[in-house]
This record gives sequence, C-alpha cells and structure tokens, in this order.
Amino acid sequence: MSKWTCAVAFAAAVAGISSAGAQSYPSRPVTMLVPLAPGGSTDTIGRIMAEALRPHLGQPVIVENSPGAGGSSGVIRAARSTPDGYTMQIGQWGTNVASGAVYDLPIDLLKDLEPVGLIATQPSMIIGRKNLPANNLRELIAWIKANPGKVTVGNAGIGSPGHVAGVFFQNTIGAQMTFIPYRSAGPASQDLLAGNIDMMMDTAATSGGHVRNGLLKAFAMTADKRSAVVPDVPTTDEAGLPGFRFYFWHAFWVPKGTPKDVIAKLNDALVKAQNDPALRKRLLDIGQDLYTPDMLTPEALAKFQAAEIAKWWPIIKAAGIKAQ
Repeated sequence: MSKWTCAVAFAAAVAGISSAGAQSYPSRPVTMLVPLAPGGSTDTIGRIMAEALRPHLGQPVIVENSPGAGGSSGVIRAARSTPDGYTMQIGQWGTNVASGAVYDLPIDLLKDLEPVGLIATQPSMIIGRKNLPANNLRELIAWIKANPGKVTVGNAGIGSPGHVAGVFFQNTIGAQMTFIPYRSAGPASQDLLAGNIDMMMDTAATSGGHVRNGLLKAFAMTADKRSAVVPDVPTTDEAGLPGFRFYFWHAFWVPKGTPKDVIAKLNDALVKAQNDPALRKRLLDIGQDLYTPDMLTPEALAKFQAAEIAKWWPIIKAAGIKAQ
C-alpha cells in the first residue's frame, strides 16, 4: 500500500470515528457552567434552560456555578475546558461582553469560545429597600442628590450589568453614589432585602416577586414598555427620566474547537426548547423578551456579540469602569 493510500485510509478512519462520535453525542450528562453565584437571573435562566434542554439532548444537563471576578472566572474556565460538547457556558452581557473591557482577561471572548445561540433579553429595574424615603423616581433622584456619595448601590460585581447600568444612571442624573460589588446579584439582593444597602439595578427575574410582595420598592423599568411581571412599575419615560434604557441578554457558548456538528446538536436542542410554549411562558413570566427565529443561530450570536463589544467597550472604558 502506497503512502498516499495509507494517508487516505487514515483520514477516512478518523472521519469515521468523528462521525460516529457526533452521532452518539451526547452519551453522558452535559455540564452547564453558570459563571455567577446562585440566586441571580443568570442562575435562574440557566436552571430553567437546563431542564428544557434535557428532553431534546436525551441526557441531563448539570448546572454548576463557577463565580468570581464578575463572572469572568467562569468564562475563562469554560474557554479552557475540553472542547467535546460536554461543557457549555451560559453567559450574558456582563460576563461575555463587558468583562473584556473591565478585566485583563487571558482569553479572547470572540476567539476562544464558540457561540451556540441566544436565549432571551431583559431590561433592568431601578429598585430600592422597602423603607427608602422615596416613592417614585423623581423623589429617588432628589434624595440621591441630597445625599451625595452616601447612597449605596449593590451589584453582581465590577463591570456587571447592574454596575454599568448604575454608573450610567449616576452619570445621567449627575449625582454621586457608592457602588458595592458582590459575587452575584443574589447576595446583593439579599442585602437589599435586609436593608443593608439602599438600591440596585436589578431584573424582574430576580426581584420581581419581592416587588410584588412589597419587600422592595421599584421606581422604573429601563425600557420603552412595561413588564408583564411587574405591570405597575412605570418605564423610565413615564417616571421622569426619558430615554434612559438598559437591556442585557443571555446566551450559550462552548469552548473553541468544539466540533461543528456537536454545536449544531446543541443549537438544535436550544431552538426546539424555545419553540415549546411551556418554556416560552416560563421565560416571559420572569420578564424575558424572546428573540425571533433568525436570531437563534450560532452565526447570529457571533455577529451580535461582536457588535455589542464594539458598542460597549468604548463606553465602559470612557466611564473608567475597571477592576481594581
């Protein structure tokens, strides 16, 4: 047998092994890395999606929280995982866009992770402790201005959506606040409920129930329409801060080098899950806005993430938001 014939035979054998591996994927549970602590919207959405993906993958999806450094630790871990489809990462605007401008990452967010698909998007909600001495957004802004630097604002970490949204809010109203980073939105929310901090820029997914139960005050949604989860909360336009908007989204990634056919299977499971009316209702019930079918492909996420980085990195750097 010639060297050329041997090479062809070897390539065919390798292709056959690869094809067989792809056909049997997944043959064991898949781990979903959540780069933030339990209790925040990323953890909540991750657990909902893990349950929804299981019937379409035929294997359990095990949620594993890997918090630290505003979520960037978990993103780095995901990027350095074996690219075999058995480790996927759920992330969002803060972990997979803003972190690259806030931290000196040893990875490239666009080159070292492969996109699987977008999940949903959501606005922030301006909330405060239940005994905060303001009952609407105008009163809140006046109170902040009367107490420069004394108002404490919790967030899920430096460069997290809540932190960046809070800085934009501060700059928009022209009043100084004190930002307190936590490991995730969950612990920050617990301190807000306990009255240990004054405010947060949070989501209906995390704090909507507390607002409905009167445990927290909500002053506005940073959106152009009200949320079905907390319909009594006005938009920023209605509340007296017209044009103030802040949304952030969630999506799935896998390590660079994951076989394309494996990514296709994961994306297929994601699309099928999102076509399930029960899942759509669960996401809508926690304040998520769903994407159109054309936005659910890996290619759409790649383009969207690159555009978000191009838009937000200059803004974050200009605001001086940097890990200490």
